[in-house]
Amino acid sequence: MSAHDQLVLCLCELTRLLWKLLLPLLLLCVLLVAVLVLLVLAVRLWLQSSRNARRAREGRPTVAFFHPYCNAGGGGERVLWCAIRALQNRYADINFVVYTGDLGVTGQQILEGARQRFNIVLPRPVRFVFLQHRVLVEPSLFPHFTLLGQSVGSVFLGWEALTELVPDLYVDSMGYAFTLPLFRYLGGCSVGSYVHYPTISTDMLSVVRERNPRFNNPDFISNSLFLSAFKLVYYCLFAVLYGMAGSCSDVIMVNSSWTLDHILSLWRSPNRTSVVYPPCDVSAFLDIPLEEDGDRKCHSIVSVGQFRPEKDHRLQIRAFKKVLDRRKEGLGVRQALKLVLIGGCRNQEDEDRVLMLRGLCQELGVADRVEFKLNVSFEELKRQMSEATIGLHTMWNEHFGIGVVECMAAGKVILAHKSGGPKLDIVRPFEGGQTGFLADNEDSYADAIEQILALPPDSRLQIRRNARQSVARFSDEEFEACFLAAMEPLMGTLER
Repeated sequence: MSAHDQLVLCLCELTRLLWKLLLPLLLLCVLLVAVLVLLVLAVRLWLQSSRNARRAREGRPTVAFFHPYCNAGGGGERVLWCAIRALQNRYADINFVVYTGDLGVTGQQILEGARQRFNIVLPRPVRFVFLQHRVLVEPSLFPHFTLLGQSVGSVFLGWEALTELVPDLYVDSMGYAFTLPLFRYLGGCSVGSYVHYPTISTDMLSVVRERNPRFNNPDFISNSLFLSAFKLVYYCLFAVLYGMAGSCSDVIMVNSSWTLDHILSLWRSPNRTSVVYPPCDVSAFLDIPLEEDGDRKCHSIVSVGQFRPEKDHRLQIRAFKKVLDRRKEGLGVRQALKLVLIGGCRNQEDEDRVLMLRGLCQELGVADRVEFKLNVSFEELKRQMSEATIGLHTMWNEHFGIGVVECMAAGKVILAHKSGGPKLDIVRPFEGGQTGFLADNEDSYADAIEQILALPPDSRLQIRRNARQSVARFSDEEFEACFLAAMEPLMGTLER
């Protein structure tokens, strides 16, 4: 037998051996896939029977909103309550449910908090489903691979919500996109989503690719070529999964032009996506008088926003310190300027962050010029707004900026970050007139504050008038009209 024949014989024997090994493996894989499919179908049938039993008891469909932090008091919560109010006013024969992880309060206390903070009263009560495992989406639980950890945690939290109550229509109003396929394919629900901020964005990829240090890209990663490359691969793979999950939504609403661009690039569902600007209680601030402020003995700079790392309150404090230094730090001059930080604390992590900010104020020697107002009532918010001269905002790539709109409606001279929603949608010229200022670093913020304070009172007053008139397009009424129009295709599918 020639060497060629021996080689052919060896290859044939090797092929037979591989086939004997692979055939059982393939059969096992087919069996496992079949078992998985049957299991998914069984779970789906079980959940649908649960929904049918509920429908038989209640006699009407149910719309559920997934909002684990519905008592947080931020802009996202204002969207939630305005959305429910709009739907309740339009659809009287539908039940509404909110999935929440706020275990320390009752449903009535949550609704009272919405009234105090946002001046919102619902036409009729909603049902709250209290979730026991909200800790699964807490960022503190995942010091590393936070995006992936929170997303996986949201799936388990969504499963808890789904097994507690199976709705007819599910709306993710807080940005947990990985719950969408769960409710659509296992729960058999119609699904919609309101996206405040993409979980991952092309800007985040650029930050890692260019190795720029940010609050979510610490120095030890940005300074390492290997870690930056690893994180970039991780982000790219996560972006693919995020896009697949988000594309399961039947209706997609986004809150700004900036968010729209990123969601279109990630979810790739242009025919189902529309911009619905978030509701801002513009009318509630119109009774704050617009008067010249030249005779004020103390100019107040007010910041409105939750105490989260991305809001960058450190930048506000440091820029404020720089302004004081430039004003020669004279005692009389320092008394003429103060910074007021107003915001909500969702959890212990936020409260710890406030303590850190207080420590920074002590370190910089401005503690006597900086005031912290936590979880204030709507009346207190208006009072602080009425006393302020400048509204301050420092979040990079803010998805929209409800606090920015509220400051402009209150007649404050707004100074916002030169990026995201404030740049693209809000601080725009109105009928050819200036509506505010933009900045992007410590020096430019300090420069802008000095420029605003140096303006003649009548010039400041004209900017404030322009700002107030320009934000009418962000009113509650505009939001309700656009939200109801976007939701109409889904609401029409409900059998009543």
